[in-house]
Amino acid sequence: MSGVVVLNTDNTALHTVSIPHAIRMLVREVAVIEEAVEGERFGPYPVPVVLRLLRYVKTTFLYGRAPTWSKRAVLRRDRNRCGYCGERGTTIDHLLPQSRGGRNTWLNTVCACQACNHRKAARTPAEAGMTLHVVPRVPAWREVSM
Repeated sequence: MSGVVVLNTDNTALHTVSIPHAIRMLVREVAVIEEAVEGERFGPYPVPVVLRLLRYVKTTFLYGRAPTWSKRAVLRRDRNRCGYCGERGTTIDHLLPQSRGGRNTWLNTVCACQACNHRKAARTPAEAGMTLHVVPRVPAWREVSM
């Protein structure tokens, strides 16, 4: 099981937590069980699958800005597909190489497979004679979360 889904009071999904964290939320009485694994218990509590908070959590502060850049988020944004060949990508590539001042930004990075990343090396895609089949962009929160 990957975790317990935590819902806001309006039933919008906020995030996931571990089962021990979910139990602590139940003990502190900040959430109630919406759905549980039938027949399984964690101490006196049923093993939760979905919790609902008892108080509304305002999330506009979180979603009012763009998601923070990370390698993991770039891979999720690009669905682990190489921007050059379309094969499974396991790493990221900087369009303007870091050795030339390229930074870790949404618009300068794409998912890449090992072969394409090695072939491009410390060059721009044009210098390496490689065609980029995706347009780097800043993703929406729903694309990179959970």
